[in-house]
Amino acid sequence: MAALPSSIHKHILLPKENEGYISFNKPKVHYRPHFQKLRAVVNKLDFAHQVFDEIPQPKTYAWNQLIQTHLSNKHPRNALSVYHGMMLRGICPDNHTLPRILTASRLCFDLAFGKQVHAHVFKHGFSSDVYVITALIQLYGCLHGVETAKWVLDNAPTSSSVALTILAKLYLADNKPHSAIEVFNRMIRSKAEIDPVALATAAGTCSRLKSIQQARNVHKIAKECGLEFHLLVSNSLMKMYIDCDSLEEAQSLFDAMLSRDIISWTEMIRGLVKNGGYNEAVKLFRLMNRAGIKPDSLTITSVLPACARVPGHKQGKELHAYLLRNGLDMNLIVQNALMDMYVKSGFIELASNVFMSMIERDIFSWTIIISGYSLHGQGRRGLDLFSEMEKNSSLEIDEFAYAAVLHACVTSCNVNVGMSYFNHIKKPTVTHCLLMVALLARAGLFNKMRNFIEEHRIEHTADILRAVLDGCRIHRQETMGKRITEQLCELEPLNAENYVLLSNWYAESAKWDMVEKLKTTIKDMGLEPKSAYSWIEFRNKVHVFGTGDVSHPRSEMIYWELQHLMKKMEDEGGHEPNSEFSLHDVDEERECIRIGHCEMLAISLGLISTQERVTVRVTKNLRVCRSCHDFAKGISKIVDREIIIKDPNCFHHFKNGHCSCGDLW
Repeated sequence: MAALPSSIHKHILLPKENEGYISFNKPKVHYRPHFQKLRAVVNKLDFAHQVFDEIPQPKTYAWNQLIQTHLSNKHPRNALSVYHGMMLRGICPDNHTLPRILTASRLCFDLAFGKQVHAHVFKHGFSSDVYVITALIQLYGCLHGVETAKWVLDNAPTSSSVALTILAKLYLADNKPHSAIEVFNRMIRSKAEIDPVALATAAGTCSRLKSIQQARNVHKIAKECGLEFHLLVSNSLMKMYIDCDSLEEAQSLFDAMLSRDIISWTEMIRGLVKNGGYNEAVKLFRLMNRAGIKPDSLTITSVLPACARVPGHKQGKELHAYLLRNGLDMNLIVQNALMDMYVKSGFIELASNVFMSMIERDIFSWTIIISGYSLHGQGRRGLDLFSEMEKNSSLEIDEFAYAAVLHACVTSCNVNVGMSYFNHIKKPTVTHCLLMVALLARAGLFNKMRNFIEEHRIEHTADILRAVLDGCRIHRQETMGKRITEQLCELEPLNAENYVLLSNWYAESAKWDMVEKLKTTIKDMGLEPKSAYSWIEFRNKVHVFGTGDVSHPRSEMIYWELQHLMKKMEDEGGHEPNSEFSLHDVDEERECIRIGHCEMLAISLGLISTQERVTVRVTKNLRVCRSCHDFAKGISKIVDREIIIKDPNCFHHFKNGHCSCGDLW
């Protein structure tokens, strides 16, 4: 090995006797059987020292055993003390002693001691030993920097795939994946032996790089080495493909695997959920159970997001029951995932039950439940919970928690409290600013809103403009709304929804010539506005409706039910048709009869297909229009049922003629 850098001691420094070091009896005569006794009590430290003291003349082997005893029992400082005593007795370390002491130095974060041991490596002639080199790389990589570790490897007389793999891992830990993959390529060029750990590390590097080209190269090398179906390698390759957004290749590998463990199944479930394959993920979870693989907490937290949607609520409840029935670990992460699932599938009460039953709560627990209440139109409850959370001094309120409470302020339209919390945020993000703009716009405080936008220089942000537009819609600010919509068209000229919004404003003013002109513009630019769809689950089948849809087998009954309800509402004077249409699908929904809007069709199917008192749950891909919102309120009172509509903004809970959103959404 080349000369040491100046930062590493070049001479032997023997530690002096110190209080706290372990004392040893004077050596007597060599007696071999004591070694076996020492090994037999390796996990009993007191007995180990007692046996060691009985050894007449302990050789290096015995010292090594005692050092390993302390390392195995996670007492690295004691291992250093034993080494100190070994040096005082004049016992020469060997290639088993030095790696262990270098490891102990690393675990104690004692770089100075590690440098002394490095000097011992040179003195005793072990600078070419592969295990010693590996231990030195780990020491310097963790305590002095990865470049120092690389220097050690570059100047070593020999290197191994293990040492190179460790260097690659150090680069990954230092967030330098490009350097890590270069180390792997160096292994290939040097024709070093490629083992499963090296391939798993390379796959992890590709995951970090998100490089499908590098990923396929690593997979190719795994095949050439005959390690493609080694379980560690297969799992790593599958995760690599998922992280590189190549689910198809991950699925092919999963299907071809000769054996699978819990990690294999969990990764594939995670990949399906990540790519929106929610039903497939739940099916795979059931298949895993039939295969006799018992899920762990990580598997559960991977599959629960697949149920975090209105149509998946039954599957989510089944998973919760499965957890309780099989006594699986209900740790904090699982409980948080359960809460999140219930919030997003429309069951805020069940989410609250999970929260109240938790013995331990972290900042994520509080953030999920506060956001959940806000999402379900109960901002006041969210604010109360945030005040309760603030009393817990052990919790550090992060940017996500502040975003949750600001959302609660928006839902409850509480400007003063929202401004107070916003001023507590040290470094407000765009999300925080967006929520404040939404709060001021909903409250109709347009002058304060303008000043806030100018102060934070966010006037050219599309989401900010949409928040302003929301306030214009609520407070009938037609002139401002039209101007904001025109700005959106200039800011995002290829976003078809902006032209639809502008068309809607012209339609509101009965300027049909401008509506037709914008319709032509959208067509000429080749843009495609989103169409509105709503869906409802019934008997384990999801029924999807478009605007004016007549394709459902029960369409005649669906429309008859809506007409009957509308007539009853008009007779009772409880429903006045609203001329304002949704800010989307202006061509479809404006020209369609009100009862033909997709959310109304889904609600009607729910009413005629379920028993009385059963809650009707509908999801819509776009914002619920005001006319349908008012109609749903009236229906909930007439039929005495709770109706829940989930749109991209929030859950609308209609009950007894009222909505949880307070008609501000």
